[in-house]
Amino acid sequence: MTKEDAIEELMYQSGNHENSENERWQNGFLGQLRPFKGILHEENYHLIMKSLKFLAPEMEKGSVDKRIINSLWGICHLGRMWAVQPEGMLRRNNLITEDQIQQIDNWLTDISYTVSCLLDGAGTGEAFFEYKEN
Repeated sequence: MTKEDAIEELMYQSGNHENSENERWQNGFLGQLRPFKGILHEENYHLIMKSLKFLAPEMEKGSVDKRIINSLWGICHLGRMWAVQPEGMLRRNNLITEDQIQQIDNWLTDISYTVSCLLDGAGTGEAFFEYKEN
């Protein structure tokens, strides 16, 4: 994996990649939620975390590539707004189960904690302390 590969992965997972016809975009972390087909793909969570592990040195620098921050912000913010918040489109329309809500919330908590630790310079040991690779 290269830096560009990791950034591209995050862009697909967040729906920020310009190639919206690509299956990676449509079935990515946010793509799987809109339209929601009733299935969560755990591999998306792992692809995000693997990209973060690779990009950890980049994220600990004084400035971080805007594409990385934009993708991660979108995943965390829109994921919560669409699937976790009570008035989000998936909950409001009874399209998602309580177990799925909890799963997405757990993934988003892991992702946001990891990002926060990396940006704060806490190191990969702390940033990935809770993460269990598949």
